[in-house]
Amino acid sequence: MPATLTRIAAIVLAAGRSSRMGPANKLVADLGGKPMVRHAAEAAIDSGASPVVVVCGHEEPAVRAALAGLDVRFVSNPAHAEGLSTSLKAGIAALPEETDGVVVMLGDMPLVRAAFIRRLVAAFEAEPGGLAAVPIHDGDWGNPVVIARALFADVAGLTGDAGARKLLEQRKDTVIEVPADDSVMLDADTPDALEALRRRQQ
Repeated sequence: MPATLTRIAAIVLAAGRSSRMGPANKLVADLGGKPMVRHAAEAAIDSGASPVVVVCGHEEPAVRAALAGLDVRFVSNPAHAEGLSTSLKAGIAALPEETDGVVVMLGDMPLVRAAFIRRLVAAFEAEPGGLAAVPIHDGDWGNPVVIARALFADVAGLTGDAGARKLLEQRKDTVIEVPADDSVMLDADTPDALEALRRRQQ
């Protein structure tokens, strides 16, 4: 693992209900021969981030089974139905005290690769005054994002279905933007979106 990443952790948010997908849990849907969430977890691991914390909630046993054998730490979020903020806070609370920053990843974005995560982290580390690093594509912010420890206390104050974006928009002068392709914008919120991702994997 590269020395520069030894204090950068990763959180994979994998607790949501996937309500727009219907009865199926998108996180364990097959994509290229493996569960969708496994793509995200493997990218986090391969990036060198450590530890990799996976926040579970909805259908937790299925998500854990989808990640069997991977070097990840599981965190249960019994409040996951209250929104994304609860999972983000659960993940942050589980990080070691020596963590300098964390890569926050969404479990339904399987096209994000380890190489890009490393590039995002490198941009974050190269700017001492930066509190976060975000990918940008066609003028819009995507995911994952890197958040400095200095923002962890602010994350603890989030409520509802809000993620870190609101915090970062309030501190745009401290956010490092890293150009990216459209992989940082593509998730699987609907059956059609899942099928589009499957076509991209072929």
